[in-house]
Amino acid sequence: MEDVAQPVERPVDPSRERDLRLARRARDGDLDAFNQLVEIHQDHLLALSTRLTGDIEAAHDAVQEAFIRAYRNIGTFHGESFRAWLIRIAVNTSTDVLRLRKRRPSEPYPEREGEQWEPGDVTAPDPEREAIRRAQSRVLSAALGALTDGQRAAIVLYDVEGFDYPEIARLTGVSLGTVKSRIHRGRLALRALLEESMELFRD
Repeated sequence: MEDVAQPVERPVDPSRERDLRLARRARDGDLDAFNQLVEIHQDHLLALSTRLTGDIEAAHDAVQEAFIRAYRNIGTFHGESFRAWLIRIAVNTSTDVLRLRKRRPSEPYPEREGEQWEPGDVTAPDPEREAIRRAQSRVLSAALGALTDGQRAAIVLYDVEGFDYPEIARLTGVSLGTVKSRIHRGRLALRALLEESMELFRD
């Protein structure tokens, strides 16, 4: 008797299930539910938008516009991941804000002091290590700012956010081949731009 393969059950993601419940309530007009989604995702979207725009003020504008668009279009959300849906909107608003400002990024990785986009360091700061981190941040800022919008978005979504090629294609609305090309060309460009500063990134 042949063994019948049993379907593999995917583990339940509590955060995804929570988002779906809140999104359903928000679609039904529950403003409090939408505000909870804002509180849950705003820090992550700010970090993402900061990397994409290279400017904390531009990132705040992009995130604010992303949530406005999300609220206006909540009725169109029928997907599995509310987080991915929000990220797609934030990528678009970040690109829009960047193009409107027409300025090069000056600091895509803002310092921890006074910023809420990433958790603070619970250990005492090492002055030398902190100085190196700041220098790395400035160099990365200039390098990312030199990439095209598409290359920067693809690299951030792949290397920082952890999305795969098909997911990035869906998030950015381009073909799979374009995603691969942007990541490949963007990495080559970053390598060339960072070549003279590689000592900063060696342990």
